[in-house]
Amino acid sequence: MTDVVTGANGYLGNVLVKELLKRNRRVRVLVRSTSNLDSLKNLDVEKYTGDISDIDSLYKAFKGADAIYHLAGKISLMPGQNNILHNINYLGTKNVIQACKVCKINRLIYTSSIHSLKEPSGKKFIDEYTPYCTDNNKNAYDISKARASIDVLKAVKEGLDAVIVNPTGVIGPYDYAVSALTKTFIDFAKKRLKFAIEGAYDFVDVRDVAIGHILAYEKGKSGSNYILSGERVTVARLMQILEKITGIKAPNHCLSISIGKFIGSIMPIYYWSTGTRPYFTRYSVEVLCSNSFISHEKTTKDLGYNPRSVTESIRDTIKWLKNMGYI
Repeated sequence: MTDVVTGANGYLGNVLVKELLKRNRRVRVLVRSTSNLDSLKNLDVEKYTGDISDIDSLYKAFKGADAIYHLAGKISLMPGQNNILHNINYLGTKNVIQACKVCKINRLIYTSSIHSLKEPSGKKFIDEYTPYCTDNNKNAYDISKARASIDVLKAVKEGLDAVIVNPTGVIGPYDYAVSALTKTFIDFAKKRLKFAIEGAYDFVDVRDVAIGHILAYEKGKSGSNYILSGERVTVARLMQILEKITGIKAPNHCLSISIGKFIGSIMPIYYWSTGTRPYFTRYSVEVLCSNSFISHEKTTKDLGYNPRSVTESIRDTIKWLKNMGYI
């Protein structure tokens, strides 16, 4: 049987492809003509050129497939990206749903986000029973993923077999494109990180998220969502773990959330004017002060999901970055 992975050359995508190949699954990847395929180099996969905005390319890629892992999407830390996020994350997912119906796919596994769920106040845990939220005060990315998730659930009521997974903050090796968090590790190792910010977040290893997707395919109940979280870690502890692993002294300065938000609010001006890839914005700071008390109890009970420790993830990330020459 053939599995199709959209966004296969991305951070999570390339790791998922490798996990599927380990299980002797035939894998077909949907990649754009402009995609960098270094992360898929030397892998025994079928390559289809297409785009989730082009439904005809989806029909061709999905034909004869058993499962669709829909990972492709747009993540943006910058303001003013509402239309792009809507078109890719929401309308693109509508195309995927339609193609799944036409091609009679056995199961769709949709990669949503923990931030698509409604954030409860205080320290109340976010779990698999937390509803999706499309309130306008949420970030455009969060809204686009929430709307797409709701559409997937509607499609289930119409007869599509689909499962949704909600990862938290993904870390770990094989981040060829260098995400914001991986860049933080690089800056730390190169002694370029001069300050940290107060706050905390739930971090999960990319390999565990990939395995969680496969477990959702194998054991998940259609119409259910499963949280793929890991471990809640304060920024201060994250810095301590990095210091212990690398032997490099952690930054002495820790900015308050309010100062971080102020700096993050003006950073887009710098990114726009220089064409620099954004890593630090108000949204990224707001994530650190959001509710990061997250439970994957249902996912563990129903699917057998068992994520590794953050320390192990960071250790493996630093090792991979050294092997790749990033540090």
